[in-house]
Amino acid sequence: MATITEVGSRLGVAATCAALGLPKATYYRALKPRPARPSRTCHRALLPGERRTVLDVLHEPRFAELAPAQVYATLLDEGHYLCSERTMYRVLAENAEVRERRDQLRHPVYKAPELLATAPNQLWSWDITKLLGPQKWTYFHLYVVLDVFSRYVVGWMLAHRENAALAERLIRETCERQGIQRGQLTVHADRGTSMKSKPVALMLADLGVTKSHSRPHVSNDNPFSESQFKTMKYRPDFPDRFGSIEHGRAHCVDFFRWYNTEHRHGGLGLVTPHDVHHGLAAARLQARDAVLAAAFASRPERFPAGAPTAGAVPTEVWINKPQRTSPSEDAHQ
Repeated sequence: MATITEVGSRLGVAATCAALGLPKATYYRALKPRPARPSRTCHRALLPGERRTVLDVLHEPRFAELAPAQVYATLLDEGHYLCSERTMYRVLAENAEVRERRDQLRHPVYKAPELLATAPNQLWSWDITKLLGPQKWTYFHLYVVLDVFSRYVVGWMLAHRENAALAERLIRETCERQGIQRGQLTVHADRGTSMKSKPVALMLADLGVTKSHSRPHVSNDNPFSESQFKTMKYRPDFPDRFGSIEHGRAHCVDFFRWYNTEHRHGGLGLVTPHDVHHGLAAARLQARDAVLAAAFASRPERFPAGAPTAGAVPTEVWINKPQRTSPSEDAHQ
């Protein structure tokens, strides 16, 4: 980009300044190089050796937990004056130590899990939720294993407690029932005690199943299980409390039958999880397209946007889909 002096030399000083709304004095000032200002040190500043002494005192173990104000007052009580409190802060800032000076535990940075499913039985999500029991402070624990691609509940269990052995048994039996082969499946869960337990981890390794966990305190890393629990608990027939564990199991039998075989899922093009999980969705949508084509042929004026379609089932489902970079960023990589 041309500078103001280059433009002025071509178009003339007066015309350039008038076009830019600048006084001519500013133009001529830009022609004169500015002399570098010599760095000056205040005669009151500490010498390098004195600054080193202040830093060494602040590093003493007895002062590691104290703010500079406390150090300053303690030294005065002992009959010593090194510098002012503000100078102590200034010395610490120069050494990037205006922070906790003790060794502190640093929490690791957890990368968001990026998991992809393009067919059933590639990616499962499982979680545990509490159902209120007959009395206050009583609960039943509902374990649910969900196929992420089809949203089909492949396994569930209602128990009196949350237990790693119960979770291990549920996942093992579900894998056997679904015919899972080694290297086929990834199981995703949050960081609950049962999810991260050693028995579950060893069982998954024994079956050749990859395990994945959400980041700590990030519920969005397990969205499909959370959504399924919300669907269950917002149903009109969901009771405030369950009178017994048998009552809870009977309710779950009815709910999961409805959820898998009757619930037209909004994330699946309004096809049931059963149809997607068992490869029946394409035929279902084709039949809907035939109904819509007949409706369009009989009254096309009612469809100003053209012939409607029944939509499609997503071909891929992500947990935390990677963000695509812009074309300019791709060009620099």
